[in-house]
Amino acid sequence: MSWYNEATFYHIYPLGLTGAPKENDYGTPVHRLNTLLPWIDHIKEIGCTALYIGPLFESVGHGYETTDYKKLDSRLGTNEDLTNFVKACHDKGIRVIFDGVFNHTGRDFFAFKDIQKNRENSPYVNWYCNVNFGGNTEYNDGFSYENWGGYNLLVKLNQRNPEVQNYICDVIRFWVSEFDIDGIRLDAADVLDFDFMRVLRHTADEVKKDFWLMGEVIHGDYSRWVNGQTLHSVTNYALHKALYSGHNDHNYFEIAHTVKYLQNMGDLDLYNFVDNHDVERIHTKLQNKAHFAPVHVLLYTLPGVPSIYYGSEFGIDGKKEKFSDASLRPALDLKDYADAVTKNPCTALIAALGKVRQGTPALSYGSYSELALTNRQFAFARDLDGVRVIVTVNNDDSEAEMNLPTGSADEYVGALTGKKVRVEYGRIRVSIAANSGEIWLPAGDMPEYKPVQVEVPETAAAKENESNAPETEENQAAEAGSVAEAPSTPEAEASSSQETAAEVSNPDKTPEEMTVGELQAAILAKMAGNGPVTDQMKKTVYDNIWHDSLVNWLKSFR
Repeated sequence: MSWYNEATFYHIYPLGLTGAPKENDYGTPVHRLNTLLPWIDHIKEIGCTALYIGPLFESVGHGYETTDYKKLDSRLGTNEDLTNFVKACHDKGIRVIFDGVFNHTGRDFFAFKDIQKNRENSPYVNWYCNVNFGGNTEYNDGFSYENWGGYNLLVKLNQRNPEVQNYICDVIRFWVSEFDIDGIRLDAADVLDFDFMRVLRHTADEVKKDFWLMGEVIHGDYSRWVNGQTLHSVTNYALHKALYSGHNDHNYFEIAHTVKYLQNMGDLDLYNFVDNHDVERIHTKLQNKAHFAPVHVLLYTLPGVPSIYYGSEFGIDGKKEKFSDASLRPALDLKDYADAVTKNPCTALIAALGKVRQGTPALSYGSYSELALTNRQFAFARDLDGVRVIVTVNNDDSEAEMNLPTGSADEYVGALTGKKVRVEYGRIRVSIAANSGEIWLPAGDMPEYKPVQVEVPETAAAKENESNAPETEENQAAEAGSVAEAPSTPEAEASSSQETAAEVSNPDKTPEEMTVGELQAAILAKMAGNGPVTDQMKKTVYDNIWHDSLVNWLKSFR
């Protein structure tokens, strides 16, 4: 058990929040980082206990093309500013982790500049991957090299070179000694060399007790990265996708299946989020803005470490553009959100959830068990040392009732609404308001909290913007990959499966070309054609979220 197991993170992209220029002229430092000092009290007020901030170090543009790992970006200030900022966070009980961009450097990094000057005679030729003096790039260097993401602005480091490993480990030691940081988020961890990550983990274990390494990983079996030899955690993009599409599609089966899928990877403490500096704001993603409430109840209560991206606690929007992430990384003035904790229902909810999580160890360490699941209602328990905390969410526009098994308590209280319910024969019957969620705590064992308004009404302007907004590639991909919505009864399922299959069927589409949702719908339609579809049959189909398996299953009907 370490501080990061119990943490709630706040995430800041500093170049955006401070309104720094898009390009760095490497001129006199401008002390913009100091403008973020008032945000520390805000971070604490909404219940966050840790800050992930970055990128921070000298770069030419967006921050991920590093020029100098040991110098705060001139657009943000000086190293002294950064030292003081981290200390101010620590004084308020907030841990701090930096962005570690160790997969690649910018072209202004000293090693690359030396190669430009001395070519084959440079001692740093082997610091980068596949430097070829018979090639060239659009920069007309007279040589080519391996990059990241197709961008020659980002030159890929040779992480198997012991000199590079030693240099980066020295950077980590410098960050700890100079700034006293508590961990690092590794950029592009899904393409980092695994032996390199083992070296970083060894250094992390040396520099500071409970020093946390978290990596940016998009897809795959997260246990490849999260283990005793490499990283402590990775970004949970699987849950991120499920949380918004599971609400947009009224499909809690997708979220529940994703949790099971993640649990099958092992006991991993993943970094959970609903938005960040690379994806659209959750308020923009949600078709029904009132789903902001149940989405965040799940973010704070499902297994993992929750994170809030700056500004999203106010319910702001941010749409990803084709050639720019600027709208995802806006400059904000905290004065514009004065008293948001009491006046803004989004902020009030986040603050309440932060308080509940801090006072409820079961949400950090408790085991997970599913209690009830339909398309529109979902309940699960977090059990720890004989204490059962129950979480209920409802994505329907109408109130819903649930009858759920409890722990040994005689009474439960809703942490967000203040409702109290008696335990009868080991169960509680609770009602969940439309588009909301609740955390049920054993009365007497847990602190009680002041109720907050959990409904987040959708404004007319938001509806208009949503209806007029063009569909993004990300949303199209999300829809294509989402699990099909499941009917609530076997009879309804059979009818709905036939209709759904008719909608998604395409005579030109082979099973291999179908999405997971299309395959599940087609299988249920085949089953329905052979007779009644039982609850167990439905569960078996929707528990299978593996494409190849579903393809073979569908073919077996032929």
